[in-house]
Amino acid sequence: MLTVEGLRSRYGRIEVLHGIDLQVNTGEIVTVVGANGAGKTTLLRCLSGTQPASDGRITFRGESITAVPAHRRLKRGLAQSPEGRQIFTNLSVEENLRLGAFLFKDERVDQDMAEAFAMFPILKEKRNLAAGGLSGGQQQMLAIARALMGRPSCLLLDEPSMGLAPLLVAQIFEVVTDLRGRGVTVLLVEQNAFGALKIADRGYVMETGRISMSGAAAELIADPRIREAYLGL
Repeated sequence: MLTVEGLRSRYGRIEVLHGIDLQVNTGEIVTVVGANGAGKTTLLRCLSGTQPASDGRITFRGESITAVPAHRRLKRGLAQSPEGRQIFTNLSVEENLRLGAFLFKDERVDQDMAEAFAMFPILKEKRNLAAGGLSGGQQQMLAIARALMGRPSCLLLDEPSMGLAPLLVAQIFEVVTDLRGRGVTVLLVEQNAFGALKIADRGYVMETGRISMSGAAAELIADPRIREAYLGL
């Protein structure tokens, strides 16, 4: 579904991605793990179109999207739930969700919202409240639900467990697993390497803007280098 070849990106003169190669197959959960500052967020921003690529190629569902604007990537089925949630705090929960569906004007929008509320019942309870009043975990649920309102075939999730209590982290990872069951392909960026690899099919390890390791998630969890560097084992 998604292929990245030789992807490079820079902020000014500083190159932060140094030739990334990556592949996500239809129906997979693929995770990218690595330390803070490894370039994981920049990678997702390049894929969603909010950060330009300076070199390389991004192919989505058989078509190059390297130079396609972000809103057109969403229309093709590639959506992102960004790091830090970035919800509209002054708007209600329902208004945030409707903004996620800005591309659509059909009757399915209400159906999509009903499905979002079924996935996250707490959002239905708080649908008319300002999003800024939600807890951190509820805001993360809203960010994911808002991205799903764009009807993606592939969802980019950036650090969904960041800052959450362990119980909420487990709930978020359950949601990600459920998305795969609903036919959504997921590319998950996480510092919580163990939690991410436990639910993923395959994984990539990023270090200073490069892919240093890749393989089946179970193999990466068992690798002594990964266990020492990222899992604290």
